[in-house]
Amino acid sequence: MPLRLPDRLPAIDLLKKENIFVMDDSRAHTQDIRPLKIVILNLMPLKITTETDLIRLLSNTPLQLEINFMKLKSHTPKNTPIEHMMMFYRSFEEIKDEKFDGMIVTGAPVETLDFEDVEYWDEITGIFDWARSHVTSTLYICWAAQAGLYHFYGVPKYPLAKKMFGIFKQHPLDNQLPIFRGFDDVFGMPQSRHTEVLRKDIDRIPELTVISESAESGVSMVMARGGRDFFITGHMEYAPDTLDREYRRDVGKRDDVEMPKNYYLHDNPEEGPLVTWRGHANLFFSNWINYYVYQETPYNIEEIK
Repeated sequence: MPLRLPDRLPAIDLLKKENIFVMDDSRAHTQDIRPLKIVILNLMPLKITTETDLIRLLSNTPLQLEINFMKLKSHTPKNTPIEHMMMFYRSFEEIKDEKFDGMIVTGAPVETLDFEDVEYWDEITGIFDWARSHVTSTLYICWAAQAGLYHFYGVPKYPLAKKMFGIFKQHPLDNQLPIFRGFDDVFGMPQSRHTEVLRKDIDRIPELTVISESAESGVSMVMARGGRDFFITGHMEYAPDTLDREYRRDVGKRDDVEMPKNYYLHDNPEEGPLVTWRGHANLFFSNWINYYVYQETPYNIEEIK
């Protein structure tokens, strides 16, 4: 996919080395195409890593995407240079009058806090509300999925005794949904979280549909508003080495972290990861862009409501 990215974004050079076709703004302006506008609210600490992971997956369809990055006014990231944030990110105040075809809200390292205790809770719930009338379809990932389910529907989260950590087999519950077009009967999803949502709470709400789950890791995908909202409890976007880096960072420092399950070759960290989820990850993002964004969004972007 020809991705329209801000000039000099670090992900451009990284992905070109992987033979992924990306296009900076300067070249994109020479093409007479109405690109799909995607905004990413990136709450992850290592922003450049998350940008690269998501852009890699968004590159897998022939549609042209214009990628925008949003930042919070009420939170200053500590692990990303301020120059990067100033160059490539815009605040909600700067974009609130625009419409977007798709939106992605990432996870955040705040899941052990009560939602209302998160310093940017008021700001982010305002953005969630705004997306309902300014975005055609939104993906909420990991903590953002829990936050969205709680904010819109009152679904609680529960602490886990041990971190849900590894690659877990998920089962699509309705293979006729376009989001699962081309999927196998089972697919892997990376999980990295200390809390969970329960199906019994979700099933009480008619507006919500659990569309995939795991016997081991629980609910993995929830759909609302006919696909205008997807809540994903795991990380389809993770690169092959992400769980390894998390494990080596935390092992010996926390008492609730074990070796990631179903991840290392022969369950041996020294042999490295066995990548089993990337094919379905590419298919998931491609299906979302095609069937829930491109096929549903109006040509005149101002008609989104």
